[in-house]
Amino acid sequence: MPTIAAPDTSALVDSFGRHVRYLRISLTDRCDFRCVYCMSQDMQFVPRAQVLTLEEILTIATAFHDLGVTKIRITGGEPLVRRNAMWLIERLGALDALQELVLTTNGSQLQRLAQPLRRAGVRRINISLDSLQPERFRRITRVGDLEQVMQGIDAAQAAGFDRLKINSVILRNRNHDEVCDLVQFAVDRDMDITFIEEMPLGTIDDHDRAEAYYSSDRVRSDIERRFPLQASDETSGGPARYFRIPHSRTRVGLISPHSHNFCDACNRVRLTTEGRLLLCLGQEHSVDLRHVIRSHPGDESYLRQAIVDAMRIKPHGHDFALTEQPVILRHMNATGG
Repeated sequence: MPTIAAPDTSALVDSFGRHVRYLRISLTDRCDFRCVYCMSQDMQFVPRAQVLTLEEILTIATAFHDLGVTKIRITGGEPLVRRNAMWLIERLGALDALQELVLTTNGSQLQRLAQPLRRAGVRRINISLDSLQPERFRRITRVGDLEQVMQGIDAAQAAGFDRLKINSVILRNRNHDEVCDLVQFAVDRDMDITFIEEMPLGTIDDHDRAEAYYSSDRVRSDIERRFPLQASDETSGGPARYFRIPHSRTRVGLISPHSHNFCDACNRVRLTTEGRLLLCLGQEHSVDLRHVIRSHPGDESYLRQAIVDAMRIKPHGHDFALTEQPVILRHMNATGG
């Protein structure tokens, strides 16, 4: 392997003084589930000709690494349904100064890939799990098999990752009554769990988001009826506020884009599957990095300059509103979960 130059840790600073050290990469907008809060029933996916190749993703990720990014998260859609995804993950895991390579998945492919992922250098995995009831799980995912995900969780635990975390999107009258059961599931398995308010991205046809909204404050109140929570100043580099459950290793996180905006300390950007560099989850400020690298093949100086220049248009944050039509028309699967 060639020697990799030390990262430039001062290059990626936005106009608000925030240092961007965290890149989320969407390998694909495709998924083997159809979760009701993530996409519509009949999705139109990005044409394959517009999707970044794995080699192009590696080029962009390496440029970010050289500019000071120390954490990369692989997302989707479902990233592990992309053909040859492990080829890319293995090469990302070999970046010398990368402190964390992590993954978000629906768990459907973990029984097959947990061990290879660990060998490739993935340290932590977030697994989406919104219900412990098979019929309800299928209703939320439209096509998902809960037993398949449970087997994936078992395989991930056996593989020996540093930590595993459950991500649960809580919807009123769909799964809000399972909050404590999900916490108990995490405690029993020595895992972390984060509860997420639904993000108003894209138009969905399953439910009214305002009617289904269940705030992080209500989730916390539900949990405290069964479990004592101790506030913690720990962070995983993302937007969650964490609490500890005494006498366990489990951390409970709350991600609250509506009730407790998390933008002030934002240190992340997103690369979509078609090569858009999204500067904010809830805004459309972006740069077309696919155009940059395809216009200047073999010359990465243009790519690095485009990334540095993009920091100037990173907005302060989003302004989600439950009672209005979504301003952001791209769905969560296209954003990178």
